[in-house]
Amino acid sequence: MPLIDSLCWLCQRPLAIAQHGICSICLSLLPALPDCCYRCGLPAEQRLSPCNECQQKPPAWSQLIAVSDYCYPVKYFITRLKFYGEDKYAPLLSRLLLLSWLDARRHRQLKRPQLLLSVPLHHTRHWKRGFNQTALIARRMAHWLKVPYREDILIRHRATPPQQSLKAEMRQHNLTNAFSCTGDIRGLHIALLDDIGS
Repeated sequence: MPLIDSLCWLCQRPLAIAQHGICSICLSLLPALPDCCYRCGLPAEQRLSPCNECQQKPPAWSQLIAVSDYCYPVKYFITRLKFYGEDKYAPLLSRLLLLSWLDARRHRQLKRPQLLLSVPLHHTRHWKRGFNQTALIARRMAHWLKVPYREDILIRHRATPPQQSLKAEMRQHNLTNAFSCTGDIRGLHIALLDDIGS
Protein backbone atom coordinates (compact mmCIF):
# COMPACT_ATOMS: atom_id res chain seq x y z
CA MET A 1 0.00 0.00 0.00
CA PRO A 2 1.58 3.34 -1.00
CA LEU A 3 2.04 6.00 1.64
CA ILE A 4 0.20 9.25 1.04
CA ASP A 5 2.11 12.35 2.03
CA SER A 6 0.30 14.74 4.31
CA LEU A 7 0.48 18.29 3.01
CA CYS A 8 -0.16 21.64 4.64
CA TRP A 9 -3.68 22.79 3.75
CA LEU A 10 -2.41 26.29 3.00
CA CYS A 11 0.97 26.00 1.26
CA GLN A 12 1.12 22.30 0.31
CA ARG A 13 4.44 21.69 2.11
CA PRO A 14 4.85 18.19 3.61
CA LEU A 15 3.68 17.86 7.21
CA ALA A 16 5.45 15.85 9.88
CA ILE A 17 2.15 15.34 11.73
CA ALA A 18 -0.89 15.06 9.46
CA GLN A 19 -3.43 16.08 12.11
CA HIS A 20 -1.76 19.47 12.51
CA GLY A 21 -3.28 20.49 9.17
CA ILE A 22 -0.93 23.40 8.62
CA CYS A 23 2.84 23.64 8.79
CA SER A 24 4.81 25.65 11.33
CA ILE A 25 5.57 28.33 8.73
CA CYS A 26 1.89 28.90 7.92
CA LEU A 27 1.10 28.74 11.64
CA SER A 28 3.55 31.58 12.26
CA LEU A 29 1.95 33.59 9.43
CA LEU A 30 -1.62 33.41 10.79
CA PRO A 31 -3.01 36.91 11.31
CA ALA A 32 -2.13 38.08 14.80
CA LEU A 33 -4.84 39.48 17.01
CA PRO A 34 -4.70 43.26 17.26
CA ASP A 35 -4.22 44.74 20.70
CA CYS A 36 -7.45 44.05 22.52
CA CYS A 37 -8.86 43.86 26.02
CA TYR A 38 -8.21 40.44 27.55
CA ARG A 39 -11.67 40.48 29.17
CA CYS A 40 -14.03 41.52 26.37
CA GLY A 41 -11.89 41.22 23.23
CA LEU A 42 -12.65 44.73 22.00
CA PRO A 43 -9.81 46.90 20.67
CA ALA A 44 -7.68 48.38 23.44
CA GLU A 45 -4.36 50.15 23.80
CA GLN A 46 -2.76 47.19 25.54
CA ARG A 47 -3.41 43.50 26.03
CA LEU A 48 -2.33 42.98 29.62
CA SER A 49 -4.89 45.15 31.37
CA PRO A 50 -8.65 45.45 30.91
CA CYS A 51 -10.14 48.28 28.87
CA ASN A 52 -11.89 51.22 30.55
CA GLU A 53 -15.32 49.68 29.89
CA CYS A 54 -14.34 46.40 31.61
CA GLN A 55 -12.79 48.25 34.53
CA GLN A 56 -16.05 50.12 35.10
CA LYS A 57 -18.49 47.33 34.25
CA PRO A 58 -16.70 43.97 33.99
CA PRO A 59 -18.35 41.15 32.02
CA ALA A 60 -19.38 37.92 33.75
CA TRP A 61 -16.19 36.17 32.63
CA SER A 62 -12.62 36.88 33.73
CA GLN A 63 -10.76 36.38 30.44
CA LEU A 64 -11.46 35.86 26.76
CA ILE A 65 -9.10 33.79 24.64
CA ALA A 66 -9.28 33.98 20.87
CA VAL A 67 -7.19 32.45 18.10
CA SER A 68 -7.52 35.32 15.64
CA ASP A 69 -9.91 37.79 14.13
CA TYR A 70 -12.64 36.10 12.12
CA CYS A 71 -10.74 36.22 8.83
CA TYR A 72 -8.98 33.89 6.40
CA PRO A 73 -7.73 31.23 7.00
CA VAL A 74 -9.32 30.62 10.43
CA LYS A 75 -12.72 31.72 9.11
CA TYR A 76 -12.35 29.18 6.29
CA PHE A 77 -11.50 26.35 8.72
CA ILE A 78 -14.49 27.16 10.95
CA THR A 79 -16.85 27.46 7.97
CA ARG A 80 -15.73 24.13 6.49
CA LEU A 81 -16.21 22.39 9.85
CA LYS A 82 -19.45 24.08 10.84
CA PHE A 83 -21.40 24.20 7.59
CA TYR A 84 -19.84 21.45 5.48
CA GLY A 85 -19.23 18.83 8.17
CA GLU A 86 -15.52 18.55 7.37
CA ASP A 87 -14.44 17.34 10.79
CA LYS A 88 -10.78 17.15 9.76
CA TYR A 89 -10.63 20.83 10.74
CA ALA A 90 -11.60 20.16 14.38
CA PRO A 91 -8.12 18.97 15.49
CA LEU A 92 -6.51 21.98 13.83
CA LEU A 93 -8.91 24.43 15.47
CA SER A 94 -8.40 22.69 18.83
CA ARG A 95 -4.64 22.99 18.41
CA LEU A 96 -4.85 26.68 17.50
CA LEU A 97 -7.02 27.33 20.56
CA LEU A 98 -4.64 25.35 22.78
CA LEU A 99 -1.70 27.44 21.54
CA SER A 100 -3.66 30.62 22.31
CA TRP A 101 -4.55 29.28 25.75
CA LEU A 102 -0.91 28.42 26.47
CA ASP A 103 0.11 31.92 25.40
CA ALA A 104 -2.51 33.45 27.73
CA ARG A 105 -1.34 31.19 30.55
CA ARG A 106 2.25 32.31 30.00
CA HIS A 107 1.54 36.05 29.76
CA ARG A 108 -1.52 36.49 32.00
CA GLN A 109 -1.07 33.75 34.60
CA LEU A 110 -4.23 32.06 33.36
CA LYS A 111 -5.35 29.25 35.64
CA ARG A 112 -6.24 25.82 34.32
CA PRO A 113 -10.04 25.46 34.34
CA GLN A 114 -11.67 22.91 36.61
CA LEU A 115 -14.36 22.18 34.01
CA LEU A 116 -14.69 22.75 30.28
CA LEU A 117 -18.10 23.38 28.70
CA SER A 118 -19.01 24.09 25.09
CA VAL A 119 -21.84 26.30 23.92
CA PRO A 120 -24.60 23.85 22.97
CA LEU A 121 -26.76 23.89 19.89
CA HIS A 122 -30.53 23.78 20.16
CA HIS A 123 -31.65 20.18 19.59
CA THR A 124 -33.28 21.03 16.23
CA ARG A 125 -30.10 22.65 14.88
CA HIS A 126 -28.01 19.79 16.27
CA TRP A 127 -30.29 17.30 14.53
CA LYS A 128 -30.07 19.17 11.20
CA ARG A 129 -26.30 19.61 11.36
CA GLY A 130 -25.62 16.19 12.86
CA PHE A 131 -22.97 17.42 15.29
CA ASN A 132 -21.94 20.34 17.47
CA GLN A 133 -18.74 21.78 16.01
CA THR A 134 -17.83 23.43 19.30
CA ALA A 135 -18.06 20.10 21.12
CA LEU A 136 -15.63 18.55 18.62
CA ILE A 137 -13.11 21.27 19.46
CA ALA A 138 -13.80 21.16 23.21
CA ARG A 139 -13.31 17.40 23.59
CA ARG A 140 -9.73 17.64 22.34
CA MET A 141 -9.04 20.72 24.44
CA ALA A 142 -10.26 18.94 27.56
CA HIS A 143 -8.08 15.93 26.76
CA TRP A 144 -4.98 18.08 26.22
CA LEU A 145 -5.62 20.23 29.30
CA LYS A 146 -6.53 17.15 31.35
CA VAL A 147 -9.75 18.69 32.65
CA PRO A 148 -13.28 17.25 32.72
CA TYR A 149 -15.54 18.09 29.79
CA ARG A 150 -19.33 17.90 30.12
CA GLU A 151 -21.99 18.30 27.44
CA ASP A 152 -24.93 17.71 29.77
CA ILE A 153 -24.62 20.74 32.07
CA LEU A 154 -25.37 23.63 29.72
CA ILE A 155 -28.57 23.21 27.69
CA ARG A 156 -29.93 25.46 24.95
CA HIS A 157 -33.69 25.16 25.39
CA ARG A 158 -34.71 28.00 23.07
CA ALA A 159 -33.91 28.10 19.36
CA THR A 160 -32.41 31.43 18.33
CA PRO A 161 -31.39 32.99 15.02
CA PRO A 162 -27.67 32.57 14.26
CA GLN A 163 -25.62 35.31 15.92
CA GLN A 164 -23.79 36.08 12.67
CA SER A 165 -27.05 37.21 11.06
CA LEU A 166 -27.67 39.87 13.74
CA LYS A 167 -26.36 43.35 14.39
CA ALA A 168 -24.17 43.83 17.44
CA GLU A 169 -26.88 45.35 19.66
CA MET A 170 -29.27 42.46 18.90
CA ARG A 171 -26.75 39.71 19.72
CA GLN A 172 -27.01 40.15 23.48
CA HIS A 173 -30.81 40.07 23.47
CA ASN A 174 -30.86 37.10 21.09
CA LEU A 175 -29.43 34.78 23.73
CA THR A 176 -31.43 36.03 26.72
CA ASN A 177 -33.03 33.04 28.47
CA ALA A 178 -31.84 30.68 25.72
CA PHE A 179 -29.73 28.52 28.06
CA SER A 180 -30.15 26.73 31.34
CA CYS A 181 -27.72 25.00 33.64
CA THR A 182 -28.59 21.50 34.82
CA GLY A 183 -25.75 20.99 37.28
CA ASP A 184 -24.26 22.67 40.31
CA ILE A 185 -21.18 24.49 39.06
CA ARG A 186 -20.97 27.16 41.75
CA GLY A 187 -17.43 27.97 42.77
CA LEU A 188 -15.82 26.17 39.82
CA HIS A 189 -13.34 27.84 37.50
CA ILE A 190 -15.00 27.10 34.14
CA ALA A 191 -13.85 27.54 30.57
CA LEU A 192 -16.75 28.03 28.15
CA LEU A 193 -15.79 27.31 24.56
CA ASP A 194 -17.48 28.68 21.45
CA ASP A 195 -16.30 28.68 17.86
CA ILE A 196 -16.86 32.39 17.22
CA GLY A 197 -16.88 35.18 19.77
CA SER A 198 -19.46 37.84 19.01
